[in-house]
Amino acid sequence: MGTDGIGEVQALIFMKKRKKGSSVRSSRAAVAAPREPRGRTAKAKPVAAESDTYTLSAECTVVESVALKSGLLGLLADPAPITLDVSQVQRIDTAGMQLIAAFVREREANGLQVQWQGTAAAFVSASRLLGLQPVLRFPDQAT
Repeated sequence: MGTDGIGEVQALIFMKKRKKGSSVRSSRAAVAAPREPRGRTAKAKPVAAESDTYTLSAECTVVESVALKSGLLGLLADPAPITLDVSQVQRIDTAGMQLIAAFVREREANGLQVQWQGTAAAFVSASRLLGLQPVLRFPDQAT
């Protein structure tokens, strides 16, 4: 994935498909308030040394990409380290990997940490196949 692909991945995380015939203004106005992401632990505002954990769902595919994007965007600027728990992942496609890669790169660009918890054969395999392990800084594990 070259530098041009990175820009595309970062743009993907912020894109929102508009309804046919709607203007930019009306499509932005129709966006609902952000919801609490699924899988995020409910606790008080973390101290800088603590970490919030976001558990990825079993299915991280294009069908679930809106929910994944929403959950990750909610954590993008969180000053605490974010731990992504991949242990539940059973299926992940390129769309899911792109969103996760863009999230990790954006947090790193802002000097914020992303940590990993658990392992899943599907996630490890997809990150290797797409050459994203260096981008994700996912620990190299034999699975």
